[in-house]
Amino acid sequence: MDLALLKETREGESRVALVPDHLEAFTKLGFRIRVQSGAGAAAGWTDQEYAEAGAVVAEDAAAAVEGARVVVKVLPPGPDEVARMPQGSLLVSFLSPAEPDPVPALVERGVDALALERVPRTTRAQRMDALSSQATAVGYVGALLAASHLTRFLPMLTTAAGTIPPARVLVLGAGVAGLQAIATARRLGARVRAYDIRAAAAEQVQSLGATFVQAALPEEAEVEGGYARELSGSEEERQHALLMEEVPAADAVITTAQIPGRPAPKLITAGMVERMAPGSVIVDLAADTGGNCEVSRPGETIHHGPATIVAPLQPASRLPQDASRMLGRNIAALLKEMVKEGDLVVSEEDDIVDAALVVREGRHRKAPKGG
Repeated sequence: MDLALLKETREGESRVALVPDHLEAFTKLGFRIRVQSGAGAAAGWTDQEYAEAGAVVAEDAAAAVEGARVVVKVLPPGPDEVARMPQGSLLVSFLSPAEPDPVPALVERGVDALALERVPRTTRAQRMDALSSQATAVGYVGALLAASHLTRFLPMLTTAAGTIPPARVLVLGAGVAGLQAIATARRLGARVRAYDIRAAAAEQVQSLGATFVQAALPEEAEVEGGYARELSGSEEERQHALLMEEVPAADAVITTAQIPGRPAPKLITAGMVERMAPGSVIVDLAADTGGNCEVSRPGETIHHGPATIVAPLQPASRLPQDASRMLGRNIAALLKEMVKEGDLVVSEEDDIVDAALVVREGRHRKAPKGG
């Protein structure tokens, strides 16, 4: 079986789907690996390192994918990339968010596709959960961006010039990215508050030394897979009232709230931003899906009123080495489950494959209910 590793083409993306250290695991599964020249360069790995790990380095994408049974990438492929993939091959990558949507082209081309963002959050699938591994990098990056753009120290400092109180950081969303942002901001000495509509997040937030805040909702706000659900109109009003108090009181706000398959919810209004203190910062980590702040401009750092709003795209790519290492391990674990007696088996009877399989034999498979 031939496996092709492609170079990322989207501007600003520096990750790679597999690093040289991962290749041995794939050769043991029976894969022959071809790597597009330069695939790992932005993350710090040379073609020579891939060759020494047992891969064949291909001059370009067309040569890499020729005859491939499996094609691996980080981000969704563009139309030109899909057109080069062999019919009947299997693409493994994130498929969302993307513009244009790659699914119609994959269906037309007859390329099967596993979406990494649809791997279920179950005990068996933990080692394959690429969404969570990359969210770890995202949350860490978010805290560092907040610290670097803030006009004051994060920790409390006692100096000859007097005592400087710690900065107040508010984290919106206490999923994997949010919890990592909380932990990193706490390590840097900030006083942290965290908001999530899921009551179940309280214990995790408090275990990291942060204060949990929540709008009182009439019913459970968590859906299958541990994600937050969309709020009703009255629930949004309660949330707005709470955040109208919490956001202006913070020196830095880090937003991480996302709903799978939908645009990010708008949590911070322009009015909230305009009530913040001079020199304050918002880091919008949901920019890839539209952003949590209504004045964010995805991919840009802007000033609105007294605040700086940072809205990075592909924030995990700011840590390309460790993000790539984690991602490659996720992909290796996923494919290991699919190789049976030296052959790749794409079985819709497998619960993990069934959840993640977006395109199969020329048909688009919708996300399972609740996913």
